[in-house]
Amino acid sequence: MILCTEERHPLLPFLPDGATLLMLGSFPPQQKRWSMDFYYPNWNNDMWRIMGLLFFNDKEHFVQSGRKAFCKERLVSFLTEHGIALYDTATVVCRLKDNASDKFLEVLEPTDVAALLRRLPFCRAVVTTGEKATETFCTQLGIEHTPRVGDFTEFLFEGRALRLYRMPSSSRAYPLSIEKKSGFYRLMYQEIGILS
Repeated sequence: MILCTEERHPLLPFLPDGATLLMLGSFPPQQKRWSMDFYYPNWNNDMWRIMGLLFFNDKEHFVQSGRKAFCKERLVSFLTEHGIALYDTATVVCRLKDNASDKFLEVLEPTDVAALLRRLPFCRAVVTTGEKATETFCTQLGIEHTPRVGDFTEFLFEGRALRLYRMPSSSRAYPLSIEKKSGFYRLMYQEIGILS
């Protein structure tokens, strides 16, 4: 039997007014791996490089000059302007190994994603970044047809039609180049009207 310490989510949901997209990961890495106090904080995670590449043609756009860290202020401004909300599908977890891998993450308390969606009345799409986040979200909302990586499925939430996109994980452990991952994200952002 594996014993572990419960970890509660260290961040509040980031829910800008008028957000049309909700991005959901699984759970933040341990704080010793953070380069900033915000989502996707691990320097070795490529989420903000993907966003920089897509929106500014510069994968270093959100990097703090001269530091191995991302710029939280620049990210908050960008996400608010583009109507992108962030949180994770787990609120309490147990790490079965001392790493950031979803494979060794046991979800003890899933996030109440229905409550999040109620706080985002203009949300038209949800994107899950990785397999565990997708499974957790689909289980909670009773979505039977889990989309393949790079694809979406439509679902109804309290009378509202939404899309669930499943994107490749931005972790470097996911075996795909940043350019190929960016291609999946580009199509999604174009389809929902956030990127031209």
